[in-house]
Amino acid sequence: MSKIGSFEGFQPVSLKQEGDDQPSETDQLSTEEGDPGKDPEPSRISRQPSVTESTLYPNPYHQPYVSRKYFVTRPGAIETAMEDLKGHMAKTPGETIQGFWLLTEIDHWNNEKERILLVTDKTLLICKYDFIMLTCVQLQRIPLSAVYRICLGKFVFPGMSLDKRQGEGLRIYWGSLEQQSLLSRWNPWSTEVPYATFTEHPMKYTSEKFLEICKLSGFTSKLVAAIQNAHKNSTGSGRRKGLMVLTEPILIETYMGLMSFIGNRNKLGYSLARGSIGF
Repeated sequence: MSKIGSFEGFQPVSLKQEGDDQPSETDQLSTEEGDPGKDPEPSRISRQPSVTESTLYPNPYHQPYVSRKYFVTRPGAIETAMEDLKGHMAKTPGETIQGFWLLTEIDHWNNEKERILLVTDKTLLICKYDFIMLTCVQLQRIPLSAVYRICLGKFVFPGMSLDKRQGEGLRIYWGSLEQQSLLSRWNPWSTEVPYATFTEHPMKYTSEKFLEICKLSGFTSKLVAAIQNAHKNSTGSGRRKGLMVLTEPILIETYMGLMSFIGNRNKLGYSLARGSIGF
């Protein structure tokens, strides 16, 4: 058996047959890349532009699997809540409902809380609604004639605060801040705070319906008009001189913010599907 001792005599051979003047795909690519003086020929392979996730979902809450985690977006949930509140209003005749809104309340400890707001010609109702059990858990009534100031602006915090938020909101005052006790100011569960702060609900952009009921500007315009009418029709010693609508920063006086940091990151203030728990 003969052995080949060296490979120096071997030369690469083209597999092109005689009469085949068409260059191979490799030759075509090398010719186009290596001859910058000639106009490049159109490419044979057309690539479709990739569709990124940001194009499909310009807002993160447009993603169906995210919005379905919020029970308020389940079919019929918000309609059931509105009917329940209408039933509560039926117990106090003489009031006309101006509208419903779904907003996020930010308490004096920077905790987010899902709330339904109902405006009548005399009252502002702030409802804590359980969208899992479809029941009203807590209902706070504020006479519109007692509201004397509304502030619109961006959220600000003390310089040493460790848990800050971006964005803007609305604060409604109906009581004197000077009369607020020190205990209620530093109690995160206090219900004696003489004001309420709101911002837009995170599910605002899921549909046209939620875009309407979660819009803070729409709620503000309707509320201001209702308060002004209530002041005109108010009588008695408790009547306010008028309503002040100011554009100024909204101070949330929190410093450590550990509780709000954990609660807001995990959306504990919302009726949210938490996943399966167990073994």
